[in-house]
Amino acid sequence: MNLLNYKAKGYLGKKIAFLSIPLLLSISSCSEDFLVAEPELDISDVVIFETPERAEAAISGLYLGAKHGRLFGGRYLIYNDIKGEEFLNRTTNVVTGYSTYQFTNDASDTYIADFWNHGYLTINKANIAIAGLEANTSGLDGALVSQFVGEAKFIRALCYFGLVQIFAKPFVLDNGQSRGLPLRLQPETGSDNNELAPSSVGEVYNQILADLDAAIGSLPADYNDDEKNVTRAHVNAAIALKVRVLLAKGDYAGVITEGNRLVPTSAPFIAPSGISHRLQPDITSVFSAPYLTAESIFSFPMAATNNPGGQNQLGLYYNIGNGNLEYTVNTSSPGIFTNPQWGENDDRRTEFIGVEPRGTYFTKFAGVSPFVDYVPIIRYAEVLLNVAEAEAEVGDVNRAKALLEAVHHRSDAAYEFGTLSRDELIEAILVERRIELMAEGFRANDAARRGLPHESVGAGSAIPPTDNRYVFPIPILERQTNPAIGD
Repeated sequence: MNLLNYKAKGYLGKKIAFLSIPLLLSISSCSEDFLVAEPELDISDVVIFETPERAEAAISGLYLGAKHGRLFGGRYLIYNDIKGEEFLNRTTNVVTGYSTYQFTNDASDTYIADFWNHGYLTINKANIAIAGLEANTSGLDGALVSQFVGEAKFIRALCYFGLVQIFAKPFVLDNGQSRGLPLRLQPETGSDNNELAPSSVGEVYNQILADLDAAIGSLPADYNDDEKNVTRAHVNAAIALKVRVLLAKGDYAGVITEGNRLVPTSAPFIAPSGISHRLQPDITSVFSAPYLTAESIFSFPMAATNNPGGQNQLGLYYNIGNGNLEYTVNTSSPGIFTNPQWGENDDRRTEFIGVEPRGTYFTKFAGVSPFVDYVPIIRYAEVLLNVAEAEAEVGDVNRAKALLEAVHHRSDAAYEFGTLSRDELIEAILVERRIELMAEGFRANDAARRGLPHESVGAGSAIPPTDNRYVFPIPILERQTNPAIGD
């Protein structure tokens, strides 16, 4: 990863900005300001961790990096959904993912390169924060240092997980033996360490899990602040992300063990410790301002002065109004719209589906310009479905069905699943994920973690895991500056 080249392209500035930590001129005690304020000043790394205010400014830079529209603020979710069968491209606009939709990306694709670059720049911010906090803590309370390091490791884990899902073959394909990613765990201030061979997929997963375990041990259980409880990493957020990672590995027993920390054995399903996460009675409230429900385990906030921008906004892609309606809902098979499990009276259909002359559109992200919908990264509904799937695979099918019904009946109380075999129950849970988590960035990854092809309507065919198109190619700049990366 050639940081000098990124500097030349304007990614990195001088002093600590060369390390890409955006700092705030001042930090307000208001938690909303923490993540939506514009970065205004770069401070030397010699003094950055000398006071709580400056250290918090550095941590805010991690969240600002991760929520960039070309990373988790938009593109990560979009790419993973338009690879599948749920949406139809309307505009043939290469800027808004048309090559991803068609599976025609190559190593020179600048949009894919942007995703890679922003991921690694945010990872480097985390590495700098971890090293700086551990080396310069004389002015900081030990508990605060532990929290900040935990937040940095959570963000680093999130970034590596997003990158390994998109740029590497799924873990289940060969038990993690495939080429993974370069594991950059030290602060980089120049080009000396550009050449770094990729670790295996399994090694990347091990690092992700190690970071999450460390985060779980040092993050706050509850900030006692509604905004912070949704927009900053906490114990339950790290556990929930760990559950997702274990599910991607096919470690169903691990999913159940970790999931039990968030999900009781029977209803009512309310997180037993830390923040009392639970499903909201009305799903639309989760996607409406102020976006601070108990179901929202971790989200990236947006504001008029700090939004995804640059044709990265979720509402721009899927909605009308002043959105472009880049992608319409696929109302034909194999799209989930035609599945009888998604009934006509289901709130997720009556509230999130609209029809106009250009096609059927999706309104889960209903904000209009400047598109300040919070971006959901982890919801309690997903956690329930994760545990349900694991239980259906290797555990208690009765608990699995109860969790499935809790999610489905929230939106469609009249639907009855009837008696299901274990295989039928697994299939019903997978269908439910496609309905409940639609447009939240799960479709491609859910197929990959089960070793299934991408049922691509854009490519006009199924793309199996053995196809080189199944994952994004390593960007050409990385290949040029890091010969050890390989193909």
